[in-house]
Amino acid sequence: MKPSQAKWGINLTGLKTMIKMKQATINIFFSALGLLTFSTAIAQKDTSGKGGVTIVSSFKPVLREAAKINFNATPPAPDTSKPRLNYDIPNQNLAFAYQPGSLKPLALNIDSSVKFDNSSFIKAGFGSLRTPFIQAGITLGDGETAGLNINAKHLASESKRDYQKFSHTNIGLTGYFKSGNNLQWDAGLGMKRDLTYKYGYVPSTLVLSVDSLKQSFQTISGRVAFHNINKTEFGLTYAPELKIDVFSDNHKNSESNTVLNAPLQKTIGKNFAVNLGLTFDLTRFSPDNKSAINNTIYYISPSVLYKSAQFNVQAGIRPSWDNTKFKMFPNILADISTEDKRFTFQAGWTGYVRKTTYQYLAGQNPWLWVPAELRNTWIEERFAGFKGTVGDHFSYAAKVGFNRLKNQPLFINDTSAAGDGKSFKVVYEDKMDVLNLGWELGYNVGEKFSLITALQFNQFTGLQVQDKAWGLIPLELKAAARMQVIKDLWLKTDLFAWRGPRYMLKNGNDDRLKGAVDLNAGLEFRITKNINLWTQFNNLFNKEYQRWNQYPVYGFNFVGGVVFSFDQKN
Repeated sequence: MKPSQAKWGINLTGLKTMIKMKQATINIFFSALGLLTFSTAIAQKDTSGKGGVTIVSSFKPVLREAAKINFNATPPAPDTSKPRLNYDIPNQNLAFAYQPGSLKPLALNIDSSVKFDNSSFIKAGFGSLRTPFIQAGITLGDGETAGLNINAKHLASESKRDYQKFSHTNIGLTGYFKSGNNLQWDAGLGMKRDLTYKYGYVPSTLVLSVDSLKQSFQTISGRVAFHNINKTEFGLTYAPELKIDVFSDNHKNSESNTVLNAPLQKTIGKNFAVNLGLTFDLTRFSPDNKSAINNTIYYISPSVLYKSAQFNVQAGIRPSWDNTKFKMFPNILADISTEDKRFTFQAGWTGYVRKTTYQYLAGQNPWLWVPAELRNTWIEERFAGFKGTVGDHFSYAAKVGFNRLKNQPLFINDTSAAGDGKSFKVVYEDKMDVLNLGWELGYNVGEKFSLITALQFNQFTGLQVQDKAWGLIPLELKAAARMQVIKDLWLKTDLFAWRGPRYMLKNGNDDRLKGAVDLNAGLEFRITKNINLWTQFNNLFNKEYQRWNQYPVYGFNFVGGVVFSFDQKN
């Protein structure tokens, strides 16, 4: 490691020693945990089957929760609650750092602190980077038996650098209605278009055609689901869901993805339950002038759950089929809480297959070449941690996890002799270990003041094919504060920083991007009950850092405008 790489505010030698000690402790703990769990033959509910290992995570602070670190490796069941609209203040940094799974060219979304009487609104503004912004939403229905939300947004920006510009446009409809006494239907339809350009070519004196630089993605998505509101007389809870995505680009590449989830739970007495989750995930990727690629995942998640006031345990397995390959994953989770719920210890051992699609890869890095193959990632995670609160305002959380990944996708610049580096190739690491350490601290005083800070450290080891974990961030720091300055004025600030990831040079050697520090601030002022003024200042340090090699983000910029809200009851 280069001396410059060992800095960035952390003693790696001491940290590695601490890591080895913690890892040994974790191994002992999990051995005991496995014996205890299987002897009791009890488990916790899992309806989705897709875990929560996050290497490059999305930073969207939610200040009212006591702990934001995701201890449970499996994500929650599909959200079947009533849909609601929200609006955000755009950030123009074009840092695609925290957007896996969907293409969002905004580095950080900032939620408005102002609460309106309803969710129908029109928000419009303009910014220094010739940034038009407009967002509108309307809510229909009685809010009890049926509801429909319509939301649309358009945002665009450009800079003095050639072709450093983007646009984002989407429209979405979500709705629900109750059928009979115990059944609710949920549905959604969305359309999205994201446009950017491969402006990161070297040297900058190259003359390239607009068509070779243009990169646009279109998505049409639909969802339908239903669930019983209360358990049936036989103690059954069910929530089947069907989702379809059609994804394409401007180079005649297309992809369709169909996912069917069918979670089912049977309650036995007051403390026990049996879960059975079925998932079918079908993808067909059709590259231009090439044979189509079929990518299929299906798995079953049987488990047993025991739940009491202070003790919850889930014991189960997850037999999974990744195309023609079979893998049996564990699915063991447990947590112990104090009587007052102010302290909770959590641990688990779980695994799952994460689907790799063209849409997923483009969501992480929009400047990629069309992938030649799609390998799904096998993830197995062992973790332990705790979370809690002190008093009425202070919250904390910490976690240590050991993750093993197979077929992890990584991104490297085009290093061919004729390559200019503007496009990224997808490569796969056959096997990789990730040691994850994270903590979070929060302080909240109602609507007046909120502060949250979080740090995540990832150590990537055991690579067998690639020299480095190309493009993965080893260290992240995030912070957000919200403050009501006076009665009708809110101040919001967000800071995020990271240690730069590794990237490959044209000669095959490796280097590390410089670390980044980005500070943003926004103001929102209530004029009347239905009219608010807002402004957002982005990248206050004016650092054109790079999340991906050769792609600097926007420097300092600002955007502002007005929000009109509508009270449909008047």
